[in-house]
Amino acid sequence: MTITYAGIGSRETPNDVLSLMTRIGKFLSENNIILRSGHAGGADLAFENGCDLANKNNKEIWIPWRNFNNSNSNFIVTSPEAFKMAAEIHPAWDRCSDGAKKLHARNMHQILGTDLNTPCNFVICYTKNGLLSGGTAQAIRLSEKYNIPVFNIGNFDKHSDIKIREQELWEFIKHYI
Repeated sequence: MTITYAGIGSRETPNDVLSLMTRIGKFLSENNIILRSGHAGGADLAFENGCDLANKNNKEIWIPWRNFNNSNSNFIVTSPEAFKMAAEIHPAWDRCSDGAKKLHARNMHQILGTDLNTPCNFVICYTKNGLLSGGTAQAIRLSEKYNIPVFNIGNFDKHSDIKIREQELWEFIKHYI
């Protein structure tokens, strides 16, 4: 059975969290768990870089258009169904630019796979203070709709001891190894 996870988050993820995400990406790739991400700066690239340290084949990198952030991924959002799903859960779809709509539709594939019918097993992400914000909020809303467990590292911001929260994250991951 293939296990997949979405490794996503803010472009403004703090450096200590990026380092943790890279370690997680490497560890999960070493254990043949497939990364789904989006090649955006910050969190996405941290997970992807970690994955690449172990096995470059253990990933699906979904991009909104060809050469996004210089990516050569062939996982490009074109499915009308992905756009339809994104529109249904986005709170202000009509105010999004075409580019933003493509970025949000990409999140549908990160969570539900190529066929939009194969949910990832879990999501690890970062949003500042654990709040629903940016494109990551779109992925979190979709995950909640499908009852996919989400571990938001941004919740670390609410705790004085990040090491305790990091231990909680590794305990969460152990359930999938």
